Amino acid sequence: MTFSERLSAAVRAADSCLCIGIDPWLDRLPGRADSTDTVALVAAFARAVVLAAEGQVPAVKPQFAFFEQLGPPGMAVLADTCKLARERGLVVIGDAKRGDIGSTASAYASATLSPGAPFPCDALTVSPFLGPDTLDPFLEAADRHQRGLFVLLRTSNPGSHRWQGAIRDDIAGWIEAENQRRGPGLGPVGAVVGATKRDDLQSLRDQMPGTWFLVPGFGAQGASAADARAALRPDGLGALVASARGATFPSAPDADYDADPQRWIRSRIAVVKAEIRD
Repeated sequence: MTFSERLSAAVRAADSCLCIGIDPWLDRLPGRADSTDTVALVAAFARAVVLAAEGQVPAVKPQFAFFEQLGPPGMAVLADTCKLARERGLVVIGDAKRGDIGSTASAYASATLSPGAPFPCDALTVSPFLGPDTLDPFLEAADRHQRGLFVLLRTSNPGSHRWQGAIRDDIAGWIEAENQRRGPGLGPVGAVVGATKRDDLQSLRDQMPGTWFLVPGFGAQGASAADARAALRPDGLGALVASARGATFPSAPDADYDADPQRWIRSRIAVVKAEIRD
């Protein structure tokens, strides 16, 4: 199956477009009051998120930076998390925002998108801002190994309009053309478009019918479920709505969360999933 076929099947099987972010904020991890072993806490949290998400949502999105900050032990946890999530049937979106030239881009792609990759992902977030040629190694790896990409297009942060607005349509046109070149329907080259930019989200959805959107900004960053749903096509496909903090951390200290984080997160995912669907 192609990446898009696998993702479409996963969305339908879960009856949800929700993608759970795995962002282990060190000051909010369950059990932190009882342990000083940060790596073990991160590993336990990541595992709890994966097991809570299994069967409920189509995809998870590990944020590489939260693991990288812990050095080699953290990267080992990231590798284990990616492997576990794929073993449990979840589509893994590696949120690394890679982008570089030539052999460096090829190395990034090999580390995440190739068979036997140390950090195995079904798709990877990439930056287009060094030029389209810098995405060629990622495209080659994605095509060769039936993987996907999500290209930064209109991100959810407040200052994104300063630079992204000027080149938005050029990047959007390139993404959609790459997908159409690979055949009809949804293609493997996705776009990151924030739910906090609803006008852009709606116009880009019309402009890019063959493109999967990865949609951050729902919940903690202020976008509503209705904002996020603007990314969906009429068939209910075409978008993954990301939620990390809102789905995996309580808004205030919660004894139940520390006692059984997997159960708490699973219950919370069900709530967020219903919000997106309704």
